[in-house]
Amino acid sequence: MEKMSRVTTALSSNTISGRTMFCHLDAPANAISVCRDATQVVVAGRNIFKIYALEEEQFVEKLNLRVGRKPSLNFSCADVMWHQMEENLLATAATNGAVVTWNLGKPSRNKQDQLFTEHKRTVNKVCFHPTEANMLLSGSQDGFMKCFDLRKKESVSTFSGQSESVRDVQFSMKDYFTFAASFENGNVQLWDIRRPDRYERMFTAHTGPVFCCDWHPEDRGWLATGGRDKMVKVWDMTTNRAKEIFCVQTIASVARVKWRPEKKYHVATCSMMVDHNIYVWDIRRPFIPFATFEEHKDVTTGIVWRHQHDPDFLLSGSKDSTIYQHMFKDATRPVDKANPEGLCFGLMGDLAFAAKESLINSDTSRKPYSGGDRRYTSFFFKKSDQTEQFAHVSSALSVFETNLDSNRMDWFVKTAELYLLCGKPFAELCDHNARVARELKRPQVSTTWTMLRIMFSDPANFTTSGPGLTKLGSLPLMNSFSMKEMGSGMGTESRLERSKVDSRQDNIHLEPGNSHITNNNEENEETEGSEGQAEYMFGDAELDDDDLYTMEHDNQAAFFCLLSLLLFATEEEYTLPQEAFPLRHEIVDNPSVPEHLQQDKADSPHVSGSEAEVTCLTPIESFSLISISQPLYSPHLPASFFCPIVREMLSYYAEQGDVQMAVSVLIVLGDRIRKEIDDLTQEHWYMSYIDLLQRFELWNVSNEVIKLSTCSAITCLNQTSTTLHINCTNCKRPMSKKGWICDRCHQCASICAVCHHVVKGLFVWCQGCSHGGHLEHMMNWLRSSMYCPAGCGHLCEYT
Repeated sequence: MEKMSRVTTALSSNTISGRTMFCHLDAPANAISVCRDATQVVVAGRNIFKIYALEEEQFVEKLNLRVGRKPSLNFSCADVMWHQMEENLLATAATNGAVVTWNLGKPSRNKQDQLFTEHKRTVNKVCFHPTEANMLLSGSQDGFMKCFDLRKKESVSTFSGQSESVRDVQFSMKDYFTFAASFENGNVQLWDIRRPDRYERMFTAHTGPVFCCDWHPEDRGWLATGGRDKMVKVWDMTTNRAKEIFCVQTIASVARVKWRPEKKYHVATCSMMVDHNIYVWDIRRPFIPFATFEEHKDVTTGIVWRHQHDPDFLLSGSKDSTIYQHMFKDATRPVDKANPEGLCFGLMGDLAFAAKESLINSDTSRKPYSGGDRRYTSFFFKKSDQTEQFAHVSSALSVFETNLDSNRMDWFVKTAELYLLCGKPFAELCDHNARVARELKRPQVSTTWTMLRIMFSDPANFTTSGPGLTKLGSLPLMNSFSMKEMGSGMGTESRLERSKVDSRQDNIHLEPGNSHITNNNEENEETEGSEGQAEYMFGDAELDDDDLYTMEHDNQAAFFCLLSLLLFATEEEYTLPQEAFPLRHEIVDNPSVPEHLQQDKADSPHVSGSEAEVTCLTPIESFSLISISQPLYSPHLPASFFCPIVREMLSYYAEQGDVQMAVSVLIVLGDRIRKEIDDLTQEHWYMSYIDLLQRFELWNVSNEVIKLSTCSAITCLNQTSTTLHINCTNCKRPMSKKGWICDRCHQCASICAVCHHVVKGLFVWCQGCSHGGHLEHMMNWLRSSMYCPAGCGHLCEYT
């Protein structure tokens, strides 16, 4: 091989021009690289290896390097690099472990120059030295890095990273002897090519594999890395220990990272999977991309800036078998579509509002926030020139403090702690939760629990310990239940005149098998004049009439909707006869809807006898002194009859922000209502409630809710991100295998110090002597003795 002359890098006198354009390839691309003068680009992949010319309006194919009838695996490329000093020199990393150099100046069709086969597995990366023409570095899946002198037939140095795989290698732009290597175990190593025996520095950069790295072209100490943890990190390597100075969180694993020329704080990235876009980030503002290129339809596999001194042209290859030239002026700017204002409520009800500083300053009537010890920090940035406007965003944060007494969440905490969600019969759970809600001054919630018990309890086995229920007909009775007039919001046209109803001192009795309510004078003294406690259908959650009808109008509507279902579950129509005894002459029936319900009779204090002889009892009419001695609904009515109204009730509570009630009812009802609500809605309610519980540090309640949930996405919450490390109690070494026998000392790992059996359930141990055993055994032992049951003499204490 002829000795290659060293060429100094310099800007071409011709300015780069072009437009956003693309070219269809014969196969997906794995990597791309551009030549020194930015006029040609090489595209390499498993089934493609071509050179294209970058003309003004299009890509033009210049050379196909895959020649021969049966191309070998040496043409199957995982990476390609075009030498930035020698315009005719290329290097490729083959999937069979070979490193191949190509000389474009050869007169023959086959441009292959040298072949190095020292790696045993796939070569992931090749890199030329930026100033040394004959030095080539490679990193392989076998964990080794090799430095080749192109004037020799074999490698001159081998570097062992003591890791499974090398994913990227990059020579430093400013330091002649230094290169960086990234590994699949999350480490980054810095090496001196003069000392192949040991790395100079190693640090853990990412959680999981580090797929790429890139030295800053201007600042010699900055190294950018990208990994599977979806992060791009910038490290300052000038200090004794690598220091993370910037971090960008992306939405997918980072496959490639490239600094933008002439822009110190800009870096371009592409993802390994899921996301097809190319992002350019300003590392000073890491939460939103500075620019986005969205042309590719599949994963982007390679990115490179067209010229090392031109920040306006970006080249990219993809698995969608296309290569693009992107012009920066055509990029999408996400910040233009982002909301410039933010609003958030704090745990104690404080409201935080962030907006442009110009909007805040324009409101001169706004007073500064003085929150005492609960002050929130506000940041103000001065505007700089237009080019730095993106990074130095100007905004202000205002916090508005609310009255703590009016927004206390004590009821939420107490309800979460006192509610019972399982472990008792359904009726007892409802009664208990209704009692808790009533004690916390939440009558609507209390009534809802009582109604749920009535709806879904078995009528044949309906029992309760409350004093307000009797067992006539195996159902509670409703005696002397006086329904007052409803508010104006329920409509004045639907009310009966109180004078007529009150003047009739009759009791109404439901005869079995009869659809009419008849008078019963024999019960007048018992129902009207009785001083005994009235028995309602609402069981333990008894409400006075004032309590029942002082609800807000919206709550009245929801409540009476439930009540109407109970009172009128059958299709029979209950009517009130005009007289208590049958008349001797025939009474002509009037229409079911009396005239006095259709016309406004506010000016008439009484209802004349000609207006209505029979009054239809509807859920919105007023009536008084009703005595019911039969079930209000048919015993054969299935519980599923109430599911639609219960589903609407749960949606109502969730929309009002009370996800605690929605989730609690969902758990208590279980299969009775679960199938009526779609899984996504249930998951949303569970996640909202669990988030609130955890914000109030109610960890036990949160864990109970997770355990009782039937959503697969919820039940796994307390199992993720949890790692249990077990050490053998005999040899103190970690147990690498699952089971109860240590694979090193062959002894049982968890032996109870009391019964000397293996503990397979709850295990409690002393932090002082490390001895322990079954929870119940240790508790019983320490009640009578202070010393460790293992005989070590330690004074153990159970707290």
